[in-house]
Amino acid sequence: QVHLVESGGGLVEAGDSLTLSCAASGRTDSRDAMAWFRQAPGKAREFLAAVRRNGESPRYADAVRGRFTISTDIAKSMVYLQMNDLNPNDTAIYYCAVEIAPVSLSIYGRRYNYWGRGTQVTVSS
Repeated sequence: QVHLVESGGGLVEAGDSLTLSCAASGRTDSRDAMAWFRQAPGKAREFLAAVRRNGESPRYADAVRGRFTISTDIAKSMVYLQMNDLNPNDTAIYYCAVEIAPVSLSIYGRRYNYWGRGTQVTVSS
């Protein structure tokens, strides 16, 4: 069992940066995948980034590569999403997710076993 709690969301202006945090409790296995997704109003859930719990093999969606950075702190069981140069299209609820020991990191939400409740990010123009 894994319990995930996101934090760090808020209201920012276009061009600002924001770092989201996700605290993971319960199972700790360096092979697990930790990922960030988001869902904007009226839109489908969107994959953003994933990484092994030990920080290896980060994978990014094309839409955010170069602007978002995923990282982990294995000692603290945390995963972070640093977001730069935010724009109003980044407004969404951001979710942290874990997939148990996958062979490869997935972009598909259905593969992930555990989810947090999300944190709201709102970017004003």
